[in-house]
Amino acid sequence: MDFRPEWILHEDPDLLFVDKPCGVPSQEAVEGADDDVRARLAAFLATRGDPSAYLGVHQRLDRDTSGVLLFTRRREANPGVAAQFEGRRVAKRYLAGVTGWTRKEARLEHWLVKEKGRATVVRGKAPRGAERAVMRVRLVESSGDRQLVELELETGRMHQARVQLAAEGAPIAGDRLYGDARRSKAHRLLLHASSLSLAHPSTGERLTVTAPTPPELTGWVRGEDGRPTAGDLGRLLRAAVEKRYALGRDPATTAFRLVNEGGDGLHGLAVDVYGQHAVVHFYGPPFDDLASRERAVREVLALGLEGVYTKARPRQANLLVDTRRDDLAPRRASAGADAPDPCTMHEDGIPYAVRLGDGLSTGIFLDQRANRRLVREIARGRRVLNLFAYTCGFTVVAALGGATRTVSVDASAAALERGRENLGLSGISVGTAHALVAEDAFRWLTRTREDFDLILLDPPSYASTKSSRFSTADDYGALVGLVLARLAPGGRLLACSNHRKTDRRRFRRVIADAARTAGVEVAQLKDLPYPADFPPEFGLEPHLKSVLLTRA
Repeated sequence: MDFRPEWILHEDPDLLFVDKPCGVPSQEAVEGADDDVRARLAAFLATRGDPSAYLGVHQRLDRDTSGVLLFTRRREANPGVAAQFEGRRVAKRYLAGVTGWTRKEARLEHWLVKEKGRATVVRGKAPRGAERAVMRVRLVESSGDRQLVELELETGRMHQARVQLAAEGAPIAGDRLYGDARRSKAHRLLLHASSLSLAHPSTGERLTVTAPTPPELTGWVRGEDGRPTAGDLGRLLRAAVEKRYALGRDPATTAFRLVNEGGDGLHGLAVDVYGQHAVVHFYGPPFDDLASRERAVREVLALGLEGVYTKARPRQANLLVDTRRDDLAPRRASAGADAPDPCTMHEDGIPYAVRLGDGLSTGIFLDQRANRRLVREIARGRRVLNLFAYTCGFTVVAALGGATRTVSVDASAAALERGRENLGLSGISVGTAHALVAEDAFRWLTRTREDFDLILLDPPSYASTKSSRFSTADDYGALVGLVLARLAPGGRLLACSNHRKTDRRRFRRVIADAARTAGVEVAQLKDLPYPADFPPEFGLEPHLKSVLLTRA
């Protein structure tokens, strides 16, 4: 849905006020995405019979801030509204969940300077270009070390409320930029534009519009930490739908993660979308009993999908031997209609065959979408080695990107047959130019003498074959050493890991140490960002770590 009617708080011929959800940008985040609140509101008004609706913009809210947002409906209303904003005659009130606020009331005044996408409080003499920020703070509710405060902004500066409260030792909960998100245990930025008051441009009468307080604000102050209950599972799922609005409308990409466990406020559950079907992954509490899982499946199906598959995943991947047990991953949909087997999904317009009921894995790792896009961009004219190739997703994009040769190595002949299927969907023939090798990667690396310009390394956290065992924690460095021996001068290595106990810093160090031991000079070692639909839990590292190494 482009826009939910209940988001409209007030509407008249001159003004329209909406309750902007958390996660929806005020302005276009990605060119052409049309995922901002104004574009979505315009699309909604068009369905009501007003395809050329005028929407004048006079304010904005950060993507992760919810609450009242004003638009003018007629150009004639703009001068009066603009004059009130510029003259600071618009009363803007916010609610915020914070930690560390100890006063009943206070008037905060700081000088701010902007730097690299954030604002900084100036201590001492204000430098040239600094902006004065003034805000009143009033305590509304307190419980333990958590407080709910009301904010009245007298000025409108970049990130003003966030940076001023952080400077006073009371950061807003869930603030990744200015606060300690891990300590606050909030799954979103707990900042809400609660009301906006101004003189109506036509009548001159004072108009105050208020947005309902999100339950996560009051719940957090009273001790909740974002874990779903029977009453809020549906609400959190719908909130995730709004965050993935642009992905869900992209005709070139039909598969993505709708809910990432922990990162979208839902613990113990993740949801992937494959066209008109979904795969729900259960990781334990609070989804460790049949009733809670059935309820979750019903809520996901109610989002408008045709069928829902389920996977019960252990927290420790090394504990599971048989991933195709029907009690863990039923072959048929747990609700709704079955999907074709295989069914075809698309990513950036590229087709891949997936099997939603085939064990715990479907045939593609959705969190590698951005890395596959990168490989397609840099593969032209290169010899490419794809280790632990699985169903050859990286190989497909390398070949489409113009690689002169690809070699895909995996210990599973069955996985490579599915890789052959994926290559065929894009018109790529397996042969001398694009070879598939069913062999243990360690053994193959020790016997090959062929060099490559681009090597793709994404091993499982734990793996075992008849001849070897692999653990990311113990063996990744040795594996990188073998790989670098086959990387040509000037070549690139894309190294990835989903090992939960290995953080980014340690992962980079393992790769750098392996290069040093191998005597390979590194021109660049670059961390790659995690995909937007796989946000980590606030304060924690993302599961997927990706490093691009360039050999000198």
